[in-house]
Amino acid sequence: MKASRTVTLAGLLLASLLGASAAHADSMLGSYVARISERDHQASDGYALDSAAQMVRQDRANWHKFHRRDSDDEGDSWFTTNDERADLQRMLERPGAMSASTKRAIVNGEPLIRVDVYENSVRVSILEN
Repeated sequence: MKASRTVTLAGLLLASLLGASAAHADSMLGSYVARISERDHQASDGYALDSAAQMVRQDRANWHKFHRRDSDDEGDSWFTTNDERADLQRMLERPGAMSASTKRAIVNGEPLIRVDVYENSVRVSILEN
């Protein structure tokens, strides 16, 4: 009985250390605020976008490439190139990046969002609908 308890405690300690290590592996780099406006609902060539991930990516293209900025938009240093914005979209499409209600708010409206940027992921939340 004592040996199995020691193994269990050692296993818990190892799991705890691995969990802490994983949390540090995706440390926060910073965040920015942006208004997802009607101009962010359309691609640069005018066609309508249909996903929240595409719209958040377009917001960054509008900021960095086209200098079409909403008054609530803040700059960022992570998504300055097209390749970095493609990475942003891929991260936004992962489970956990945005809740279903956040996605709906972006697709169906013009919310103010906060994008938390981590080394390997992003998370979007609604500040104001």
